[in-house]
Amino acid sequence: MKKTLALIVSCMLLFVLAACGGDKDSASPNETGVTDTGVAPEAELVISATNYQFDKQEYTLKKGVPVKITFKNEEGNHGVLIPALNLQLDSKNDSAVVTPDKTGEFDISCSIMCGPGHTKMISKLIIEE
Repeated sequence: MKKTLALIVSCMLLFVLAACGGDKDSASPNETGVTDTGVAPEAELVISATNYQFDKQEYTLKKGVPVKITFKNEEGNHGVLIPALNLQLDSKNDSAVVTPDKTGEFDISCSIMCGPGHTKMISKLIIEE
């Protein structure tokens, strides 16, 4: 019984450590700046993540302005989820051009289960008029 419990605990620890190990490879950005939707960004936002936190508590964008959002995974294995923009980025899909269409405050969260601090990995996106 003790061996089985030790094996289960070891496997869980292995999964947590694997989730926090970073893969720093990322795709190269589009050189022209024009996305496949034909929209060129007028602004750029970079969101960086380390273990259990984003680099800022708040990010600000303008409504109606196309922006290229780039995600940089600095430490650990993380992603970014912004439901208000229908956007999810990670180390394999690290940038996208979006045009915010509503104002307000919206949540940004980690989209990859990254360990014990995952649920606290939240920032705010403020979209202004």
